Amino acid sequence: MVGRKRKTKTCDKGSQRRWICQLPNVLISDILARVPTKFAVRTGVLSKTWINHWKSVRGLDLESFEFSDMDTFVSFVRSFFDSHRESTIDKIRLSVHYFDCHSLLTQWTDIAIRRSIQHLDVCYYGTCCDVTMPVSLYTCKTLVRLRLCWVVLANLEVVSLPCLKTMHLECIRDLTEPTVEKLISGSPVLEDLIIIRRTSGERFIQVRSNTLKRIHIDTYTEVEIDAPLLECLRTTVYLEKNFMIINLGCSTTLDIDMVFPDVTCTKPLICDTLTDIPRFRGLVTSSYILKNIFLHSEPGPLLQFRDLSRFHVKFSKSDLEMLPAILESCPKLQSLILELIKDPSYKKNREPKLMFSTVPPCLVSSLKVVELIRLIPKYEGEVELVRYFLKNSPILEKLRLDTYYTKKGMRNFLKEVVALPRCSSACEVIVL
Repeated sequence: MVGRKRKTKTCDKGSQRRWICQLPNVLISDILARVPTKFAVRTGVLSKTWINHWKSVRGLDLESFEFSDMDTFVSFVRSFFDSHRESTIDKIRLSVHYFDCHSLLTQWTDIAIRRSIQHLDVCYYGTCCDVTMPVSLYTCKTLVRLRLCWVVLANLEVVSLPCLKTMHLECIRDLTEPTVEKLISGSPVLEDLIIIRRTSGERFIQVRSNTLKRIHIDTYTEVEIDAPLLECLRTTVYLEKNFMIINLGCSTTLDIDMVFPDVTCTKPLICDTLTDIPRFRGLVTSSYILKNIFLHSEPGPLLQFRDLSRFHVKFSKSDLEMLPAILESCPKLQSLILELIKDPSYKKNREPKLMFSTVPPCLVSSLKVVELIRLIPKYEGEVELVRYFLKNSPILEKLRLDTYYTKKGMRNFLKEVVALPRCSSACEVIVL
């Protein structure tokens, strides 16, 4: 017998307002500090006690595009700094497009630094004048996260950023390799480095750090890496490889993709990349990179993949036919993530014909986690692919299926999955 569903008790508006009013001021401030300032201001309608509470938040998150004119924007920012003359400032995020604000942006940045700023994010989209960061930035003792976009870095005689963990440099005007190297060497606890250049530099940037865990670079940024604790290198490539490896962590992941997916990679690029892959233990890539790797390689398993333990690949449906070759090439594979995506070329994908002549060694001896993420409407062979992993993986511990079905389709899919035979009695199947 199916019991009646109990009605969920709902609070009336009066109860909700009383609950909001009773929140501690510290908690209210913490909530408002996590949202853009324009939303923090709007929370004044929730309760009388919230009307001016946003003014006590020790942070500012603004975009000048949200203001009708420059004077209103400048007045708002100035009032914020005036109201925090005697207190520290935790977070500043300013995105400015008014070209007359260039000197003010430098001044505001300097004020924030002198108020013990921890999170600083400054973007300037004006075209007539440059915004030069103040010298005080390079010796800020409290800064934890720094993001700069379309500004100028100059006069770096001394760099000492003892608390900086994240450095994001995007489209820095006239960025030089010595500048970046000095910033890195002056950040003794740096963990995340992001450099987006948009234009080619003169030479490789030497990235030497005993603390870096993650590096993200674009096509135009070339780096020479000596980072023994590095966990992930993320990059995009075009005609040439843009990284050189001196020293890596023992379990580093390479996350690599192409700028233009429909362009065939050059053979030197593929050969250079394959030379470095054995130094990584994880690989995140797309079917476009893999197509080019198989195109420029000898038939049979890829020896460069033999030490990979983690593989995350984005496939269109038809590209799934590469899966058997990938599994054969990775005898030590422990984790596999297959992400089915729409073909960016807008070609109509045919249903793939997966041909497994033998059971790859990794399924028998090492594969413990498989995740299937389907971001396309349907894949006819989905159940058969699931069946293959469940049937042939004796040590599989988790199979995660992130798929989309209608309510009726999901019921049918679950029935089929539950009925599939499993080689591993300990395998947990999770359907999202």
